[in-house]
Formats: sequence, structure tokens, C-alpha cells
Amino acid sequence: PHFLLNALHNLYFMIKEDTDQAQEMILQLSNMMSYGIYEGQKKWVPLEKEVAYLENFIRLHQRRYRKTVEVDFHKELGTTDIEVMALLFINLLENAFKHGVEKLRDNAYVHLDLKVNELGISFTIENNFDPEELPATPGIGLINLRRRLELVSPGQHVLTTTVEGNYFKAQLMPKTA
Repeated sequence: PHFLLNALHNLYFMIKEDTDQAQEMILQLSNMMSYGIYEGQKKWVPLEKEVAYLENFIRLHQRRYRKTVEVDFHKELGTTDIEVMALLFINLLENAFKHGVEKLRDNAYVHLDLKVNELGISFTIENNFDPEELPATPGIGLINLRRRLELVSPGQHVLTTTVEGNYFKAQLMPKTA
């Protein structure tokens, strides 16, 4: 709901400034909502659809901000017939924007790395943040992601997070041992 509220607020002002861009943003938002409603109900979805959802999220957020945000999404997907748990990566991406990009005035970045190999799928996301803007209590997103992983594929993944200075990194890796 917070994301939707912000997107609609930005669209309200964008409609006056750039109608074509506002229409494109509405279509992207519609596609994201459709994916969340219909594909999000499924246990497994094609990886390429999950990646398209993330890319849509990134494009919408880059349009939202009136500042430059460096986003680098590196993908090594290999074969395209791989399926993943629906909405697997979005919590990590949302956190990078919410706790990093939104709070920084300058030099915000989000780097994503998604690799598929014989061991499985590895996803790493890094972002910078303002250490003075850290929330007092941790949110529910990472807790929910860990629970979902344990319910759907118990003991098959490792989710780690690292905080150093003004840098946050989350890694979702296949468990190899």
C-alpha cells in the first residue's frame, strides 16, 4: 500500500508535466499489480516473469525520484525454463529503495546480481544508506522471506545480510552442504 500511495501521488503531479510518461507509468503500475495479484497466488513462476517484475519496479522507482539513482541489474540466467517462488526477490529490492534510495539525497545506488548455475539461483543486492536514518526496530520483510523459504523449500537456501558503515548487502544462495 505504501508503494501504491507514493506511485499515485507522483502520477498526480506527472500528469500535468508529462502526459506520455504518466501513461507509461500507469501501465507499468497496472502490470505490477496484475502480476502481484495473479502470479503472486502461484507457488512457482517462470524466472523470466519474476525478473520482468523486478525491472518494472526499478523503472517505476527511477521515475519517482527527482534525483539520479544508480541501478545496476546484472543477470546470468542461463536456461529460461527455470521456475522460482512467486515474489521471491521483491522484499529485498523494496528494502533497498525504502531504506537506501529514499533516505539519501545524493549518490544513491542499488546493485543487483542474479545468477543461475548448476547449484541453483543466487541473488545478491547491495545498496548504500544513511546510517542516521536506520529504523529503530527491524521490519517484517526479511522475517517473512525467511519463513516463506522454509515453508516452500525447507533447508535449501541461505539468506544472509551484512551491514557495514553505510552499506547493506543481502544474499540469497542455494544451500550447498
